[in-house]
Amino acid sequence: MVNGLVATSLKEALVAMAENTYTPYVGGTDLMVTEREQAEYLFLHKVPEMCLIVKDEQYLRIGASCTFTDVLNNALTPPLLKQAIRELAAPAIRNLGTIGGNIGNGSAKADTALVFFVADALVHVTSIRGGRLVPIKKFYKGRKQLDLAPDELIIEVLLPKELPSSWYYKKIGARKALAISRVAFAALMEVRNEKIISCSVGFGAISEMVIRRPDLDAMLTGKTIKEAKAVKEAYLDAYKAIINPIQGRISAEYRKTVCMNLLADFLEQNGI
Repeated sequence: MVNGLVATSLKEALVAMAENTYTPYVGGTDLMVTEREQAEYLFLHKVPEMCLIVKDEQYLRIGASCTFTDVLNNALTPPLLKQAIRELAAPAIRNLGTIGGNIGNGSAKADTALVFFVADALVHVTSIRGGRLVPIKKFYKGRKQLDLAPDELIIEVLLPKELPSSWYYKKIGARKALAISRVAFAALMEVRNEKIISCSVGFGAISEMVIRRPDLDAMLTGKTIKEAKAVKEAYLDAYKAIINPIQGRISAEYRKTVCMNLLADFLEQNGI
Protein backbone atom coordinates (compact mmCIF):
# COMPACT_ATOMS: atom_id res chain seq x y z
CA MET A 1 0.00 0.00 0.00
CA VAL A 2 1.31 3.47 -0.96
CA ASN A 3 1.07 6.08 1.79
CA GLY A 4 1.07 9.82 1.28
CA LEU A 5 -0.65 13.12 0.68
CA VAL A 6 -2.15 14.49 -2.54
CA ALA A 7 -1.33 18.20 -2.79
CA THR A 8 -3.72 20.39 -4.79
CA SER A 9 -1.78 23.66 -4.58
CA LEU A 10 1.86 24.71 -4.49
CA LYS A 11 1.41 26.25 -1.05
CA GLU A 12 0.00 23.01 0.33
CA ALA A 13 2.90 21.05 -1.20
CA LEU A 14 5.54 23.36 0.27
CA VAL A 15 3.99 23.32 3.73
CA ALA A 16 3.87 19.53 3.59
CA MET A 17 7.56 19.33 2.61
CA ALA A 18 8.45 21.64 5.51
CA GLU A 19 6.49 19.71 8.11
CA ASN A 20 7.09 16.10 7.05
CA THR A 21 9.66 13.87 5.39
CA TYR A 22 7.94 13.27 2.07
CA THR A 23 9.27 11.81 -1.17
CA PRO A 24 7.89 13.84 -4.11
CA TYR A 25 5.91 11.65 -6.52
CA VAL A 26 4.22 12.19 -9.89
CA GLY A 27 4.72 9.42 -12.42
CA GLY A 28 6.64 6.99 -10.24
CA THR A 29 8.39 5.27 -13.15
CA ASP A 30 11.68 5.28 -11.22
CA LEU A 31 10.40 5.36 -7.65
CA MET A 32 8.34 2.20 -8.00
CA VAL A 33 11.43 0.23 -9.00
CA THR A 34 12.91 0.90 -5.57
CA GLU A 35 9.71 1.33 -3.57
CA ARG A 36 10.21 1.47 0.17
CA GLU A 37 7.50 0.05 2.41
CA GLN A 38 7.66 2.90 4.94
CA ALA A 39 7.97 5.72 2.40
CA GLU A 40 5.59 8.67 2.65
CA TYR A 41 4.89 10.17 -0.77
CA LEU A 42 3.76 13.67 -1.66
CA PHE A 43 1.71 13.37 -4.85
CA LEU A 44 2.16 16.45 -7.03
CA HIS A 45 0.17 15.71 -10.17
CA LYS A 46 -2.64 18.06 -9.06
CA VAL A 47 -0.42 21.09 -8.39
CA PRO A 48 -1.34 23.44 -11.29
CA GLU A 49 1.86 25.52 -11.18
CA MET A 50 3.97 22.41 -11.83
CA CYS A 51 2.01 21.26 -14.88
CA LEU A 52 2.49 24.28 -17.17
CA ILE A 53 4.58 24.82 -20.30
CA VAL A 54 4.73 28.56 -21.01
CA LYS A 55 7.02 31.19 -22.51
CA ASP A 56 7.88 34.52 -20.94
CA GLU A 57 10.20 37.24 -22.22
CA GLN A 58 13.34 35.20 -21.57
CA TYR A 59 12.53 31.54 -21.04
CA LEU A 60 10.50 28.52 -21.94
CA ARG A 61 9.30 27.31 -18.55
CA ILE A 62 8.56 23.59 -18.30
CA GLY A 63 6.76 22.45 -15.17
CA ALA A 64 8.38 19.63 -13.23
CA SER A 65 5.16 17.59 -13.27
CA CYS A 66 4.84 17.73 -17.05
CA THR A 67 5.09 14.27 -18.55
CA PHE A 68 7.44 13.50 -21.40
CA THR A 69 4.39 13.15 -23.62
CA ASP A 70 3.17 16.59 -22.56
CA VAL A 71 6.51 18.10 -23.53
CA LEU A 72 6.83 16.13 -26.76
CA ASN A 73 3.38 17.22 -27.97
CA ASN A 74 3.74 20.88 -27.06
CA ALA A 75 4.38 23.27 -29.95
CA LEU A 76 6.71 25.41 -27.78
CA THR A 77 9.18 22.57 -27.15
CA PRO A 78 12.46 22.96 -29.10
CA PRO A 79 13.41 20.21 -31.58
CA LEU A 80 16.47 19.06 -29.62
CA LEU A 81 14.42 18.27 -26.52
CA LYS A 82 11.70 16.61 -28.61
CA GLN A 83 14.25 14.30 -30.22
CA ALA A 84 15.68 13.27 -26.85
CA ILE A 85 12.18 12.44 -25.61
CA ARG A 86 11.30 10.46 -28.74
CA GLU A 87 14.21 8.14 -27.94
CA LEU A 88 13.32 7.89 -24.27
CA ALA A 89 11.77 4.56 -23.25
CA ALA A 90 8.35 3.71 -24.71
CA PRO A 91 5.02 5.59 -24.98
CA ALA A 92 3.60 4.04 -21.80
CA ILE A 93 6.56 5.30 -19.77
CA ARG A 94 6.59 8.68 -21.52
CA ASN A 95 2.93 9.08 -20.56
CA LEU A 96 3.85 8.81 -16.86
CA GLY A 97 7.47 9.89 -16.45
CA THR A 98 8.09 13.57 -15.80
CA ILE A 99 10.70 16.22 -16.39
CA GLY A 100 11.17 16.81 -12.67
CA GLY A 101 11.59 13.12 -11.98
CA ASN A 102 14.14 12.72 -14.77
CA ILE A 103 16.48 15.41 -13.48
CA GLY A 104 15.62 14.68 -9.84
CA ASN A 105 17.41 11.34 -10.09
CA GLY A 106 20.74 13.10 -10.34
CA SER A 107 21.87 10.70 -13.06
CA ALA A 108 24.17 11.50 -15.98
CA LYS A 109 22.15 8.95 -17.98
CA ALA A 110 18.94 11.00 -17.77
CA ASP A 111 17.95 11.78 -21.35
CA THR A 112 16.49 15.24 -20.77
CA ALA A 113 19.22 16.29 -18.33
CA LEU A 114 21.80 16.17 -21.12
CA VAL A 115 19.72 18.54 -23.23
CA PHE A 116 19.28 20.91 -20.28
CA PHE A 117 23.04 20.93 -19.70
CA VAL A 118 23.74 21.77 -23.32
CA ALA A 119 21.10 24.51 -23.31
CA ASP A 120 22.45 25.98 -20.04
CA ALA A 121 19.03 25.61 -18.44
CA LEU A 122 18.06 26.81 -14.99
CA VAL A 123 16.29 24.74 -12.36
CA HIS A 124 13.66 26.54 -10.28
CA VAL A 125 13.50 25.08 -6.79
CA THR A 126 11.45 26.44 -3.94
CA SER A 127 10.31 25.90 -0.36
CA ILE A 128 8.30 27.91 2.15
CA ARG A 129 11.58 29.77 2.77
CA GLY A 130 11.57 31.08 -0.81
CA GLY A 131 12.59 30.10 -4.31
CA ARG A 132 15.86 30.17 -6.24
CA LEU A 133 17.13 29.56 -9.76
CA VAL A 134 20.09 27.21 -10.05
CA PRO A 135 22.10 26.60 -13.25
CA ILE A 136 21.68 22.90 -13.95
CA LYS A 137 25.43 22.41 -14.08
CA LYS A 138 25.57 23.54 -10.43
CA PHE A 139 22.37 21.73 -9.51
CA TYR A 140 24.11 18.42 -10.21
CA LYS A 141 26.82 17.96 -7.59
CA GLY A 142 27.68 14.32 -8.34
CA ARG A 143 26.02 10.99 -8.95
CA LYS A 144 22.62 11.07 -7.19
CA GLN A 145 23.64 14.32 -5.48
CA LEU A 146 21.66 17.50 -6.06
CA ASP A 147 21.71 21.05 -4.75
CA LEU A 148 18.28 20.47 -3.23
CA ALA A 149 17.39 20.86 0.44
CA PRO A 150 15.07 18.28 2.08
CA ASP A 151 12.20 20.78 2.15
CA GLU A 152 12.65 22.03 -1.43
CA LEU A 153 10.78 20.97 -4.55
CA ILE A 154 11.82 21.16 -8.20
CA ILE A 155 9.09 23.38 -9.63
CA GLU A 156 10.16 23.90 -13.23
CA VAL A 157 13.04 23.96 -15.69
CA LEU A 158 13.83 27.16 -17.57
CA LEU A 159 15.24 26.93 -21.09
CA PRO A 160 16.43 30.01 -23.00
CA LYS A 161 13.52 31.21 -25.12
CA GLU A 162 15.47 30.95 -28.37
CA LEU A 163 17.97 28.12 -28.82
CA PRO A 164 20.52 27.91 -31.66
CA SER A 165 19.08 26.69 -34.95
CA SER A 166 21.60 23.88 -35.53
CA TRP A 167 21.16 20.97 -33.14
CA TYR A 168 22.42 17.39 -32.88
CA TYR A 169 21.37 14.46 -30.71
CA LYS A 170 22.46 10.84 -30.63
CA LYS A 171 21.79 8.12 -28.08
CA ILE A 172 23.68 4.85 -28.26
CA GLY A 173 22.11 1.92 -26.41
CA ALA A 174 22.15 -1.86 -26.43
CA ARG A 175 18.96 -1.99 -28.50
CA LYS A 176 16.66 0.29 -30.50
CA ALA A 177 13.97 0.70 -27.84
CA LEU A 178 13.75 0.86 -24.04
CA ALA A 179 17.52 1.23 -23.88
CA ILE A 180 19.50 2.91 -21.12
CA SER A 181 22.13 5.12 -22.71
CA ARG A 182 25.66 3.81 -23.03
CA VAL A 183 26.70 7.00 -24.76
CA ALA A 184 24.57 10.09 -25.32
CA PHE A 185 25.61 13.25 -27.13
CA ALA A 186 23.82 16.55 -27.64
CA ALA A 187 25.00 19.80 -29.17
CA LEU A 188 23.87 23.24 -30.29
CA MET A 189 25.52 25.73 -32.63
CA GLU A 190 24.49 29.10 -34.03
CA VAL A 191 26.21 30.22 -37.22
CA ARG A 192 25.46 33.58 -38.84
CA ASN A 193 27.19 34.91 -41.93
CA GLU A 194 29.81 32.15 -41.70
CA LYS A 195 30.63 33.10 -38.10
CA ILE A 196 30.05 30.84 -35.06
CA ILE A 197 27.98 32.84 -32.58
CA SER A 198 27.67 30.05 -30.03
CA CYS A 199 28.65 26.41 -29.56
CA SER A 200 27.81 24.01 -26.76
CA VAL A 201 28.24 20.24 -26.60
CA GLY A 202 27.58 17.67 -23.91
CA PHE A 203 28.21 14.00 -23.27
CA GLY A 204 25.98 11.89 -21.05
CA ALA A 205 26.06 8.35 -19.63
CA ILE A 206 29.86 8.00 -19.80
CA SER A 207 30.79 9.30 -16.34
CA GLU A 208 29.17 10.21 -13.05
CA MET A 209 28.43 13.72 -14.32
CA VAL A 210 27.29 15.06 -17.66
CA ILE A 211 30.36 16.45 -19.43
CA ARG A 212 29.77 20.08 -20.39
CA ARG A 213 32.85 22.25 -20.98
CA PRO A 214 32.11 25.83 -22.07
CA ASP A 215 35.83 26.61 -21.79
CA LEU A 216 36.59 24.14 -24.59
CA ASP A 217 33.64 25.20 -26.73
CA ALA A 218 34.99 28.76 -26.50
CA MET A 219 37.76 27.60 -28.85
CA LEU A 220 35.20 27.82 -31.67
CA THR A 221 32.92 30.62 -30.50
CA GLY A 222 33.47 33.88 -32.36
CA LYS A 223 35.45 32.26 -35.16
CA THR A 224 34.52 32.06 -38.82
CA ILE A 225 33.96 28.61 -40.27
CA LYS A 226 37.36 28.89 -41.96
CA GLU A 227 39.05 29.81 -38.68
CA ALA A 228 37.21 27.00 -36.90
CA LYS A 229 38.53 24.49 -39.41
CA ALA A 230 42.07 25.63 -38.57
CA VAL A 231 41.58 24.83 -34.86
CA LYS A 232 39.36 21.78 -35.36
CA GLU A 233 42.04 19.23 -34.51
CA ALA A 234 43.09 21.13 -31.40
CA TYR A 235 39.45 21.31 -30.34
CA LEU A 236 38.96 17.57 -30.84
CA ASP A 237 42.22 16.82 -29.02
CA ALA A 238 41.10 18.96 -26.07
CA TYR A 239 37.93 16.89 -25.69
CA LYS A 240 39.82 13.66 -26.25
CA ALA A 241 42.05 14.54 -23.31
CA ILE A 242 39.18 15.01 -20.85
CA ILE A 243 36.79 12.24 -21.93
CA ASN A 244 37.54 9.22 -19.75
CA PRO A 245 34.46 6.98 -19.69
CA ILE A 246 33.71 4.69 -16.77
CA GLN A 247 34.29 1.04 -17.59
CA GLY A 248 30.93 -0.72 -17.97
CA ARG A 249 29.44 -3.60 -19.91
CA ILE A 250 31.27 -2.27 -22.93
CA SER A 251 34.83 -1.01 -22.91
CA ALA A 252 35.77 2.52 -21.98
CA GLU A 253 37.89 2.67 -25.14
CA TYR A 254 34.87 1.92 -27.34
CA ARG A 255 32.74 4.54 -25.61
CA LYS A 256 35.47 7.15 -25.97
CA THR A 257 35.79 6.39 -29.68
CA VAL A 258 32.02 6.78 -30.11
CA CYS A 259 32.10 10.12 -28.28
CA MET A 260 34.82 11.48 -30.52
CA ASN A 261 33.08 10.22 -33.68
CA LEU A 262 29.85 11.95 -32.65
CA LEU A 263 31.65 15.20 -31.90
CA ALA A 264 33.42 15.10 -35.26
CA ASP A 265 30.15 14.37 -37.04
CA PHE A 266 28.51 17.37 -35.36
CA LEU A 267 31.32 19.63 -36.58
CA GLU A 268 31.04 18.27 -40.12
CA GLN A 269 27.27 18.87 -40.04
CA ASN A 270 28.08 22.53 -39.49
CA GLY A 271 30.71 22.72 -42.22
CA ILE A 272 33.72 22.46 -39.91
